[in-house]
Amino acid sequence: MPPAMTDIMDIWAADSQLSNEDYVSVDFLLPTGIYIQMEVPREATIQHIKLLLWKQAQAYPLFSFLGEMESHMFECVNQSAVHEELEDETRRLCDVRPFLPVLKLITRNCGRAERILDSKIGVLIGKGLHELDALQDQEVKDFRSKMFRISEEKMQKVQMMTWMEWLSSCFAPQLETGAVDGLQDRLYEGTLKVTMHFDQSQDTASLKVSPTITPNELAELAVRKWLTTHGPEEEEVSWTEYVLRASGKLEFLFGEYPLIHYKYIKTCVMGKENPHLTLVHSSTVKELFKKEISLIGAVVNRKPPNLPLPLPPKRRGPSQVQTCVWDVQAQFKITLLKGTKVNAEETAKVQVRAGLFHGTELLCKPAVSPESSGRTDHAWNRTLEFDISVGDLPRMARLCFAVYAIMDKVKKQKSTKNAHATKYQTIRKAGKVHYPIAWVNTMVFDYKGQLKTGEITLHSWSSFPDELEEMLNPIGTIQTNPYTENATALHIHFPEYSPSPVVFPPFDKILEKAAEIARGSDCMPMVGRGGKKFHIELKEIMERDPLSQLCENEKDLIWTLRYDCRENFPQSLPKLLLSVKWSKHEDMAQLQALLQIWPKLSPRDALELLDFNYPDQYVREYAVACLRDMSDDELSQYLLQLVQVLRYEPYYDCALSRFLLDRAQANRKIGHFLFWHLRSEIHMPAVSVQFALILEAYCRGSIPHIEVLKKQVEALSKLKAVNELIKLGTIKNARSKTKEAQLTKEAMMTCLRQTGYAETLSDLHSPLNPSVILSGINVEKCRYMDSKMKPLWIVYNNKLLGGDTLGIIFKNGDDLRQDMLTLQILRLMDLLWKEANLDLRIVPYGCLATGDRSGLIEVVSAADTIANIQLTSSNVAAAAAFNKDALLNWLKEKNSGDALDRAIEEFTLSCAGYCVATYVLGIGDRHSDNIMVRSTGQLFHIDFGHILGNFKSKFGIKRERVPFILTHDFIHVIQQGKTGNTEKFGSFRQYCEDAYLILRRNGNLFITLFALMLTAGLPELTSVKDIQYLKDSLALGKTDEEALKQFRQKFDEALRESWTTKVNWMAHNVVKDNRS
Repeated sequence: MPPAMTDIMDIWAADSQLSNEDYVSVDFLLPTGIYIQMEVPREATIQHIKLLLWKQAQAYPLFSFLGEMESHMFECVNQSAVHEELEDETRRLCDVRPFLPVLKLITRNCGRAERILDSKIGVLIGKGLHELDALQDQEVKDFRSKMFRISEEKMQKVQMMTWMEWLSSCFAPQLETGAVDGLQDRLYEGTLKVTMHFDQSQDTASLKVSPTITPNELAELAVRKWLTTHGPEEEEVSWTEYVLRASGKLEFLFGEYPLIHYKYIKTCVMGKENPHLTLVHSSTVKELFKKEISLIGAVVNRKPPNLPLPLPPKRRGPSQVQTCVWDVQAQFKITLLKGTKVNAEETAKVQVRAGLFHGTELLCKPAVSPESSGRTDHAWNRTLEFDISVGDLPRMARLCFAVYAIMDKVKKQKSTKNAHATKYQTIRKAGKVHYPIAWVNTMVFDYKGQLKTGEITLHSWSSFPDELEEMLNPIGTIQTNPYTENATALHIHFPEYSPSPVVFPPFDKILEKAAEIARGSDCMPMVGRGGKKFHIELKEIMERDPLSQLCENEKDLIWTLRYDCRENFPQSLPKLLLSVKWSKHEDMAQLQALLQIWPKLSPRDALELLDFNYPDQYVREYAVACLRDMSDDELSQYLLQLVQVLRYEPYYDCALSRFLLDRAQANRKIGHFLFWHLRSEIHMPAVSVQFALILEAYCRGSIPHIEVLKKQVEALSKLKAVNELIKLGTIKNARSKTKEAQLTKEAMMTCLRQTGYAETLSDLHSPLNPSVILSGINVEKCRYMDSKMKPLWIVYNNKLLGGDTLGIIFKNGDDLRQDMLTLQILRLMDLLWKEANLDLRIVPYGCLATGDRSGLIEVVSAADTIANIQLTSSNVAAAAAFNKDALLNWLKEKNSGDALDRAIEEFTLSCAGYCVATYVLGIGDRHSDNIMVRSTGQLFHIDFGHILGNFKSKFGIKRERVPFILTHDFIHVIQQGKTGNTEKFGSFRQYCEDAYLILRRNGNLFITLFALMLTAGLPELTSVKDIQYLKDSLALGKTDEEALKQFRQKFDEALRESWTTKVNWMAHNVVKDNRS
């Protein structure tokens, strides 16, 4: 056995000492009570193992009682210690990986196709559907029932599609319609040179065409070209039977747009590359279409045609008496019964604080329980009354609780029990210190709009955010802690205010209330009522950034002049919503009426309304209605935030989740990334059920996509196993580094060549980009990297582009979500610059979190780090950082003549883009190993572990003293190696200033996008204070002249202090040299 293999106790590992080469001993439990032990091939499918068992069982008693083989299936306990039914018998035993080698044979229930589908969905989403079945929650049942009906209808519509409609849905072309400077210069005498490939043929043809030609017109030209060289072998060949595909990608070009508007074409032109297109016959596409339709038919058409649909949730009948919440005059109150498993010091007193919130707005003064002594259990049986009428409770009111300990000012103590005391925020009052112990939130109304009544138990959370509102955490989840065994539990009782259920009024009643108020008032608030003085003040308030706080006088002014706001500042809706007194149902009704006539916001402006500060259901529905105007490309740009704000939705069935499902099921690429953004966080207890429900609904409405995604999940599981093998091997052989590296690499390559790994890792859509097919691993070129978590460097052959390879990095143990956010923002900056006719040649490479601290990163081809470029040109690591010619010489090696001029221009543009981006985003830890350059000249940054000004320090001193990286060797390249080339340097400076001003104009958008990520749990984005960095770097609140002056000072500072960067890089090179 080769050394450095996986855990010897893991019997499913390829080289486990517990297994006999390719066989493993499995215990089988039969429903007849018979027990059989048998050696079975580790890589056999479940179906094959069942066949082997059936043959063996014939020699045992009671075989005749088993009946038909097909009426049985296996059950096992999986690695998550959960019973799993193995409905999908095409899976291999080594992929199922039971916790113990025990398989129980059980009788199948009816509806096999549906059960197989359920099983596949459960395995795919990482949460068995039986776990959702077991939840005794009517809201979960109603949501699943509704989604089941909708999904089935969607699948039936897909069955009615033509192949072209299906192609548009699955592979919608990516468009980029904005004009960009320099595009004309990159064409060949105003024409576009296209290399045309022909499917099923090695032949290629070169065509010179107008950039405004449509894909259909190009297909016609290509077919004619084919016929002139090959002759009409068949009677009639029509171009209408063909469709164009981007060579090397599963990305089709169709529609009536000019060719230059397609993203693939524009990217090729800007990179001075010829677009490669393949002419694909419609029969190939139709074959794919038929295959998908048959997958749907296997499930959808098996049901009897007249099967009644599941009943919708019961509506209230006329006989069911209900009380409108507005008719209840009593003060809102609850009874705090007791708290159990309270983790506090024995000498401490325990108190509970309860607050009513609407978003982050505290609706009234919090209620506080008496102090209680005791060990872990505390009984209060005390009514907590709030200074708000039940009738004034807003629909989205949430009740937030905090349990905290009260102690004398602590002396230094060694007790570990109170370790959280120093970590979390404390409040000092009257010589006492209050330490948070736990928090929990719950909605006042249930998902049907009914006021909660009766006793409930709230299992609390013990991890606290950086910012608390008087110990309370209103922004936290309203889900209770599922790990109930050790969680602090609060038992509370909601009283009954009426013999009949108390409900929030329907929307038509709210509008009636607003109309009644309008009739009763002296006059309608009219536009222009405020006068010029107030209008100027209002304009100043409305132009502030989203982080600016409003004082009470300003809120009153905005509310008084709300019709002026609608007329003159419609994009100021968020500030109006923050000015509404949500604790008065009359004001709330008037706001809802005004919202009905409010102009539609642009999707970018509407994003802010999905922040936690705007919880109202109808406001969020209005925001989602604005988002419907987004193109698929624009929606993809903001998908990361839209998934995160699902956390702010208190109910499973909401406008946002329906919108995301609709768009994902209508566009396969959006569906792909929606799946992975949800799947990567399914392990988080606060969102586990919510995300599982959305994932299940997506899968049921996208049945053909299940197999595609399943292949990716299985491949990632294999890569994780390889990574763990390497980590174990490097620990075992830590004494000898050279020997360790050689043996562990051999073990990795042996593993990748095994049939089980090679098959699973071949022929799959790349999770980073579903348009790319990863055909087979190029094992010889694969390696692992030397950093702590031993990332895998996997090289693939590209199935659709002969001879080309592409690389991906698999990381296991690092949280990639912060990198993913930074790269998304870089992509947005690139888009905003291009919209303003400035292409700064940004390289926002692919990065995707796929699970708990794991994910993938795209390898950018033909690129090297600044460190490697410098070290290659110098024998001494310390001197390498000071060699200003190294970078320019490297570019000269890679390019000559006009190509060198283009490479220097690419370097200049990209350097300007990244200087501005890293300054605005406060990206830290910039050393020569995480700045790279492509052979074409494009500079780009990698590894974004430190953002928003969180710079690294050593011995309490900041290591990075410059606002951005602008070293003399960069300037040497920009000036083409000529010291006095002020013209080129002046152009570079101008690019930087133009780029900065464009980002400033979109400052509110950047603040909104970061604010929407606040609850994602990113290490350097935990509070509004972190986002303040953006406000400062973009100089929001200042004029353009003031902001530009500030930026120029930072630019000059970067030039002056560039020597400190060189010293840091020298130290980095020396350390790196010593390591190797």
